[in-house]
Amino acid sequence: MRARIYKPARNAMTSGQARTKQWVLEKVAGEPRKIDPLMGWTSSDDTRAQVKLRFATKEAALAFARENGIDAVVTEPHKRALNIRPGGYGENFAPNRRGTWTH
Repeated sequence: MRARIYKPARNAMTSGQARTKQWVLEKVAGEPRKIDPLMGWTSSDDTRAQVKLRFATKEAALAFARENGIDAVVTEPHKRALNIRPGGYGENFAPNRRGTWTH
């Protein structure tokens, strides 16, 4: 059984970091999903593809994969660049603002 271990990215619709701290072990689908002719939904016979296991560390996820004979591939996360300005958001409304108001 093949699986991938990764750290999920944050939701693009928010600036929050929820569910991005843990590592996820997810089974890679061995066969493509089939389309149900009646309803048009996609389905699969493999129920293990629906399971996502969460771990606190990458090492814990790799240890679990080794113990259970799972061939796992680790995908390292991209580091997010910090966007911190001196003064921050409040600088836009400061009475001693030097730049012109642009928006």
